[in-house]
Amino acid sequence: MKAIVFSTHGGPDVLKYIDALDPVLRPNEVLVRVKACALNHLDLWVRRGIPGVPIPLPHIPGSDISGEIAQIGADVSTVRVGQKVVLAPLVSCGKCTACVAGLDNHCRQAANLGYMIDGGCAEFVRAPEINCLPYPENLSFEEAASIPLVFQTAWHMLLARAELQPGEDVLVLGAGSGVGSAAIQIAKFFGARVIATAGTDEKLQKAKQLGADYLINHKTQKIRDEVRRLTNKRGVDVVFEHVGTATWDDSLASLAVGGRLVTCGATTGYDAKVDLRFLFTRQLSLLGSYMGTKSELQTVMKLVAAGKLKPIVDRVFPLAEAAAAHAYLESSSQFGKVVLRV
Repeated sequence: MKAIVFSTHGGPDVLKYIDALDPVLRPNEVLVRVKACALNHLDLWVRRGIPGVPIPLPHIPGSDISGEIAQIGADVSTVRVGQKVVLAPLVSCGKCTACVAGLDNHCRQAANLGYMIDGGCAEFVRAPEINCLPYPENLSFEEAASIPLVFQTAWHMLLARAELQPGEDVLVLGAGSGVGSAAIQIAKFFGARVIATAGTDEKLQKAKQLGADYLINHKTQKIRDEVRRLTNKRGVDVVFEHVGTATWDDSLASLAVGGRLVTCGATTGYDAKVDLRFLFTRQLSLLGSYMGTKSELQTVMKLVAAGKLKPIVDRVFPLAEAAAAHAYLESSSQFGKVVLRV
């Protein structure tokens, strides 16, 4: 099969479009003929190399996958050859206490497709049968591939971790990102008032079209000052954070008394600091969040199929141009998802 493979860590130029061995199925797995694979910042980290994380090399990246079942293992019974599917990105053991409880994102052995195991930047990918999700027929393959990781992550952050309530104020950082554009829609679906930030007025207008009530250009405006102005000095109930150190201080300063900051990433750096006096006197909650459960993703897929949530595709590249797609994502020019068409 043709695949995007890197054998050493580095810039986009390490990504090579080459012939690779077809995946070999286990009895509980399916072989998916990939139609589209959406990129995430995780792909950039994996390609660059993560200190202390030994990514198996050579490696095929790509976590967000849509396609058709090409082959099924001997024990597979719930999907058939030719069926269109979207794959849940998180592969867990299915046996530990967390998995049995339905908390597969707590599994100590869990890994995303394209992270510690080969992913979907290829003509074929293998995945456990349990990772096959119903295909939303109202979407193209490129749109369908843009759902799983960001919508699952945003849903888990806002609902399971931050326990968002109708009528609350939510600050969504980085509205132009895949996870930011998902968070705006989910927060609005649950009746929140959304303040969104981005670095260009063009991105902010797109955020407004998704439902954002108020807009902050972080290049020309101070986030904490605008939040105070927009909330009559109260602050927001929830900060949806994934940017990292570049926005961390503003994020904390934007919280109301009793507010919750939930974070899933550290794109601009991880060495954030907290004034403990501010934390306890204002009774704040700092919440970490990682991925989400398969049951949450099933719920998201139903809402997407019903037209209540919509994946946002910014630009589509052919698989062979994965290096250009990585460079484009690194430039932070996109609003929504960057997708590879296979």
